[in-house]
Amino acid sequence: MSVEGGLKCVKYLLFFFNFIFWLCGLAMIIVGVLVQVVVNNTLVIKNASASSAPIVIIAVGVIVFFIAFFGCCGAWKESYCMVTMFSILLSLIVIVEIGAAIAGYVFRGNLKGIVQTSLNEMVNKYNNGSKELKATVDKLQESLKCCGMNSSSDWKGKFGPNKTDVPDSCCVNVTAKCGKGTMTNPTKVHQTGCETFVEQQLKTNIMWVIVAALVIAFLQIMGIVFACLLMRGIRSGYEVM
Repeated sequence: MSVEGGLKCVKYLLFFFNFIFWLCGLAMIIVGVLVQVVVNNTLVIKNASASSAPIVIIAVGVIVFFIAFFGCCGAWKESYCMVTMFSILLSLIVIVEIGAAIAGYVFRGNLKGIVQTSLNEMVNKYNNGSKELKATVDKLQESLKCCGMNSSSDWKGKFGPNKTDVPDSCCVNVTAKCGKGTMTNPTKVHQTGCETFVEQQLKTNIMWVIVAALVIAFLQIMGIVFACLLMRGIRSGYEVM
């Protein structure tokens, strides 16, 4: 009788954890999308590893979202096959999540070089670049209140007819032609480059991806344990209702 009661408790715990997994899957999708948006909108990074971690998190979130529903049905109906499949799929998901966390950590360590290369390319191609590129650079400099990669001097000879011209998005108060001849004027143009701001922003968002992946993986491991206990009980022929 005590075993029956214990398995009944495991059944409801597994059902509860699957509901938590369902919420975690939704959270992973949201976190992954937000980080992906930040990576794509903050600057144009052509390195594939820049968006690999958030993309993996989004994909895993979608899968977890549906597996959690599958696990809830298996626990409620006490189906050995469904609970077994749920346990196997969840184990694979945990491995993928840990891999995504490792990939995010590795990318985080290489972030400085990638940001430098991307920003330098954007500054060099600004004059002859597409409207999308110019809009991205302007949005970046205006929102982060920065100018160039390392400083406003990065624009020397790369924008406008004069060597002291900078894009208007560099200005403290953005108005038409405010950047004309004001490169080294700290009262009119931001003197600090964007590299530090971009790097810090991306590191913060990638860290959220890593933390989310590890926390959810830990909760899922607990779910796998409960699933195994319920599988053992069902296989032994105990009635848990």
